[in-house]
Amino acid sequence: MITVKCFARYRALLGFSDLSLPAPSTLGDLLADPRFAALPKDALLAVNQSFADRSTVLADGDEVALMPPVSGG
Repeated sequence: MITVKCFARYRALLGFSDLSLPAPSTLGDLLADPRFAALPKDALLAVNQSFADRSTVLADGDEVALMPPVSGG
């Protein structure tokens, strides 16, 4: 299983904060699921607490984090 965690405004946008799913092949395959259709293209993606892109291969037990872009000042 893959654990997906949503942060900040993505919790309300996607309708969950934690979700467990069977392990797909890649992060892109996971995000192709209709439950993620509202996720903006500029979302920050992480797998096991390291930034990742949609080609990242996923394995059973991985944790995916979906975070809005941040800026500071």
